Amino acid sequence: MSLITRTSLLKPLAQIAAATLLMSASLQALAAPVELKFSHVVAENTPKGQMALKFKSLVEERLPGEYVVSVYPNSQLFGDNNELSALLLDDVQFVAPSLSKFERYTKKLQLFDLPFLFEDMDAVNRFQQSESGQKLLRSMKRKGILGLGYLHNGMKQFSASTPLVLPEDAQGKKFRIMASDVLAAQFQAVDAIPVKKPFSEVFTLLQTRAIDGQENTWSNIYSKKFYEVQSHITESNHGLLDYMVVTSNSFWQALPSDKRDVIKASLDEAIAYGNDIAAAKVNKDRQAILDSKRSKLVALTAEQRQQWVAAMKPVWSKFEAKIGKDMIKAAEASNRQ
Repeated sequence: MSLITRTSLLKPLAQIAAATLLMSASLQALAAPVELKFSHVVAENTPKGQMALKFKSLVEERLPGEYVVSVYPNSQLFGDNNELSALLLDDVQFVAPSLSKFERYTKKLQLFDLPFLFEDMDAVNRFQQSESGQKLLRSMKRKGILGLGYLHNGMKQFSASTPLVLPEDAQGKKFRIMASDVLAAQFQAVDAIPVKKPFSEVFTLLQTRAIDGQENTWSNIYSKKFYEVQSHITESNHGLLDYMVVTSNSFWQALPSDKRDVIKASLDEAIAYGNDIAAAKVNKDRQAILDSKRSKLVALTAEQRQQWVAAMKPVWSKFEAKIGKDMIKAAEASNRQ
C-alpha cells in the first residue's frame, strides 16, 4: 500500500476519533451531577445540621458540576426508625444516626449507651480516636454499613415534669428513649418505665403528658424546645449522645477512588466543624434555657450524683458479654488519661 493511500485512510479515522472524543466530552458536560442524599432527623441549627450543610458546601465546591449534596433535616426524608434501611436500599447515601440506633446491626456500639461511662467529652474524644474507637467504625461492615466518623452532640441530661434529684424520684415515671436495650435497662434500674419512641414525636409526647420525661443534650433540648414542656432539667451528664456518620459499603466502594478521597476529606472537615459547634453550643444553649425561665435547673451535689451512678452502673455487667469486656475497659481508661 502506498504512503499516499495509507495517509488517505488514516485521515478519516483520525477525524472519526476526534469527533468521538468531542461527542464524549460534550455528553459528559451535559450529564447531570451525581446526587448524594444526606438525611437526618434534627434541626439545621444543631451541630449535626450544620455539619451536613458544611459537607454539602465542601463537596460542591471541590467537585463542581460532578456531585451535588441534597440535605434533608427534621426527618423530611426518613425518620430515625427507617433511615438505616433506606441507606441499605440506596435511597439515601449518608445518614448520621445516634449511636444507639445501630443495635440491630452490632451489639458493640451499645458501649456508648452505658450510663456514667465517660466523665466528659475529652474522654469521649480520646476513646473515639483510639485504635479501639476506630475499630468500632468498621463493626457493621459485614452488614453493609460503613462508619466514616463520629459526630458529637454532647452529654445527656434528664428532664421531667417533676424534679429528679435522687434515683427514687424517677420511680414509676415514663421516659422516652431511643430504641436501645441499654437505655431501657438504664431506666429500669431506677424503677422507671422506658418508652421507645421516634425523636420526631418527643415534643408532642411531652406536651400531652403521654410521657413524664426524656434524656437529651442541651443542644437538642433547646433546638426542639423540650424545655418549654418540661418544668425541670437535672444536670446529670449521665450519658453520651453522639452520632456516627455512615454510608453503605457497596455505595462507598463503587465511587471512583479519586472522588471518594475528596468526599471523605470533605466529610472529615465537616465533622470537625460540627464538633466545634457542638462544644460551643453546650454552654450557650444551656444558658438560653435557663434565661427562658421555662425550666428549673436541678444541680446535683457530688453525693446525689453518686447515688445515680450506684443505681445505674450495674447495667454495665448486664451487657458486658455482648459489648466486650476489653472494649469497656478501654473506654473507661480514657477517663484517666
